[in-house]
Amino acid sequence: MTIYNINFGIGWASSGVEYAQAYRAKLLRNSKHQMKFVFLDFIQSENIQSLTSNMGFLDSEIIWLYQYFSDIKIAPTTYTVDDVQRHLENEVTEIEASGKIKRLILNNNQTFVTCYLKDKDSEIVDRAEFVVNGMLIRKDFYSYVRTFSEYYAPFENKAKLYMRQFYNEDGTVAYNEYIDGDSSVYAFEDALLYSKEEFVAYFMRRLQLSSSDIVILDRATKIGQSVLQNKGDSKIGVVVHAEHFSKSIMDDTHILWNNFYEYQFANAKNIDFFITATDIQNELLSQQFEKYAGYVPRVRTIPVGSLDTLKRPKKSRTKYSMITASRLASEKHVDWIVRAAIKAKKDIPQLTLDIYGEGGEKGNIQQIIETFNASDYIRLRGHVNLDHVYKQYDLFVSGSTSEGFGLTLMEAVGSGLGMIGFDVNYGNPTFIKDKKNGYLVPIALNEDGMDEIVTRLSEYMVSYFEGKLRHPHDESYKIAKPFKTKRIEQQWHNLLGEALHD
Repeated sequence: MTIYNINFGIGWASSGVEYAQAYRAKLLRNSKHQMKFVFLDFIQSENIQSLTSNMGFLDSEIIWLYQYFSDIKIAPTTYTVDDVQRHLENEVTEIEASGKIKRLILNNNQTFVTCYLKDKDSEIVDRAEFVVNGMLIRKDFYSYVRTFSEYYAPFENKAKLYMRQFYNEDGTVAYNEYIDGDSSVYAFEDALLYSKEEFVAYFMRRLQLSSSDIVILDRATKIGQSVLQNKGDSKIGVVVHAEHFSKSIMDDTHILWNNFYEYQFANAKNIDFFITATDIQNELLSQQFEKYAGYVPRVRTIPVGSLDTLKRPKKSRTKYSMITASRLASEKHVDWIVRAAIKAKKDIPQLTLDIYGEGGEKGNIQQIIETFNASDYIRLRGHVNLDHVYKQYDLFVSGSTSEGFGLTLMEAVGSGLGMIGFDVNYGNPTFIKDKKNGYLVPIALNEDGMDEIVTRLSEYMVSYFEGKLRHPHDESYKIAKPFKTKRIEQQWHNLLGEALHD
């Protein structure tokens, strides 16, 4: 039996979906079930293994759609500049090096190979670009061998990509992708596939799924039909990672589902199970299915993460210390937290805030900190392992206005932190019990302005540090207990048993 978990892409600043999958991998790794995590996006920034291993996946657990049809394994990159040079037909006359780039010049400055290194102190090459007479003609991508190449031709004074060639270990061609703008044709010995959807369908058929296999859709936009129509006798599950409907467009007879789940919900009778991360969302989704579809599928609650242990500090928590941790993305509203902390500092002079995470909003957040001269008490800490960091702090603050679960919320209560977050579904009310372990901050997204939201958030920070709650840390530990690993493992065991023995 194999569980295939379907996703699209993965990066260094991954979303909650990838973290949820990484938790699932860790949780089920010791079970009798073999697991595969399937990534369908074309990834060329670097070897996918670098990204998946960074998240904690094992190489043997990964299937990358574009590499599946080759005998090249998912493995770390070991290809070197010497390997590149050894396969050149012309002699290298000069080598230029600058940081993570090493250029091999052949005959003249118009013909050269640019090697992009894994890091500046390494000879390992992620990719190489081949330029002949000033024109880009090819890019090669590597792991322990050359995995694929992109071919370019001049078009309107630019290099236009027209083909990708994917290789086997011995250098023979596994298949080709012919590219014309946004269109691709995938050419195999036994098939010509004229779209990404057909490509995914072909992949699904090649898996030869049986009744003892399970396919879990973590993401399925545009490829849901390809999966369902080619699943064979396998069981299909769908994980609902986010808000599943539009609150503003619904009445007694109609509901607008989130377009990420619309196809799956419309075909709910062909889905063997749905998974929500919280009981709150489970109950709401089940009620909505009954009301709008007249049918209630199997919906089970399984948290997307778990806690091996509850972490307790060996010494006193730093007083008046706050932490927030998330992708630094606009929807996480870390800027609101920063502005609120600046306001709260006027009433709580010892207050500090540490911000963990990376993302596109980092520059904006840094600018706010600098503008208000707050760098001595508000610090950007970057992306680090927080397992033993949370317990040093007193209070965790979330600025998100939509959390399907909130792994950082779970990790924070597992370390006994006090909690503040907005009164929005679904993660916040799961982990924040108002006036027990913290505060659920009222918010009306379509009515409240930023200044009003920031002021209210700062007032709750002040209330917390003024000690108006009796035992917030003890309350958080109580909330965390049901999320311990053994309990979540059993929930998975029960669900998989149900699905396979229907």
